[in-house]
Amino acid sequence: MSEAHPTVNEAHPIPAVHFDHVWLERDGEAVLENIHFNVARGEFLGIVGPNGAGKTTLLKTLLGLLRPSRGHVEVFGRTPDQREFDAHGIGYVPQRYAVPPRFPAAVADVVLMGRLCCHKHFHRLRAQDKEEVVRTLSLVGLAGFEKRLVSQLSGGEQRRVLLAQALCASTQLLVLDEPTIGLDLPAEHAFYALLRRLQRELSLTVLCVSHDLVALAGQADKLMCINRRMHIHGNPDEVVHSHALREAYSCEFDFIAGELAHHAAPQGPR
Repeated sequence: MSEAHPTVNEAHPIPAVHFDHVWLERDGEAVLENIHFNVARGEFLGIVGPNGAGKTTLLKTLLGLLRPSRGHVEVFGRTPDQREFDAHGIGYVPQRYAVPPRFPAAVADVVLMGRLCCHKHFHRLRAQDKEEVVRTLSLVGLAGFEKRLVSQLSGGEQRRVLLAQALCASTQLLVLDEPTIGLDLPAEHAFYALLRRLQRELSLTVLCVSHDLVALAGQADKLMCINRRMHIHGNPDEVVHSHALREAYSCEFDFIAGELAHHAAPQGPR
């Protein structure tokens, strides 16, 4: 088993994310076992693993929605208790988001919800908030969509609206859980390419869970595979060709082996 821990960015001695030997149990059964890793500031970490591996649980633990049974989690040097549930600077795109066909919300209204954590005591929204909505929609390629109804957008456009919402609060850490599920391949690859561009342009730290190992490996700086415990964490090219990956996926590996065979082994600079 390989557990290569990333080197923390020397300019920022405190990592963006730190899992310190985290265990999480439900009904006496371990869902996460001794998870230990760092994510340097400005790094894009892709998280993969079979169904039921604990990937969403890991993200919820990071966000402070679940409390570890043992160990602790820090985001920018603070535990969830120290953050006092202040979500400012953390953007989250959830796993499933279905918009009812007649849901009357406009794009601008949905994105504005991302600004709520920037206001205490429900202060009235300001002109700056509306300017931020326009800016983030432009960043995700939806300039001029402010008055469009979200329910009338394509699946890919709806995901970009959620991405804009997550970016709308001076976001430094972007957390995504299966953001491309249900999209066709062109839309999926376009979304990941957009995510990579935003990470570089905005100096974002990105943690993204995905079922698509190959697509994520093509964009992420580091790749981590978990199945309750961490099986491997390191360079994407090393991870996708490792025995530890096969071990983590067990019998499911045969279903993804064909895709891995087409993964380009060593790629150019990331």
